[in-house]
Amino acid sequence: MTTAADLMHEGAQWVTADETLEDVARMMRDLGVGAVPVSGDDERMCGIITDRDIVVECVAAGRDPSQVAASELCKGTPRWISADAGVAEVLREMQTHQIRRLPVIDGDKRLVGMISERDLADRLSEAQIAEFVAGVYAR
Repeated sequence: MTTAADLMHEGAQWVTADETLEDVARMMRDLGVGAVPVSGDDERMCGIITDRDIVVECVAAGRDPSQVAASELCKGTPRWISADAGVAEVLREMQTHQIRRLPVIDGDKRLVGMISERDLADRLSEAQIAEFVAGVYAR
């Protein structure tokens, strides 16, 4: 059975809630990613920040990214998936919550990877990709 661990790209990193958006943006650039999970004081995920969040909710709003903490953009309940979850569960989680990036955690609740649309496109059948697209974008 194909699992979330088989779909994900490894090496995902997170930022702490008190890091500035300027630092988060640099990290995204250096890692070549468009989203990073955010951890709270308890070292648990409290959200995800995307490059779009930084542009729309900070820069376009006239705010200084060097003065805005990552925690200010974390909204809602963070979504994640267990590394041993099957493909159907991964797709269901992403479709149900209409998300395009999904953090993957191991049994110790440590971040071990991320699943993005690109990962799905690289590893799933055309039928599975069509199902994903219909579920996330057709609403």
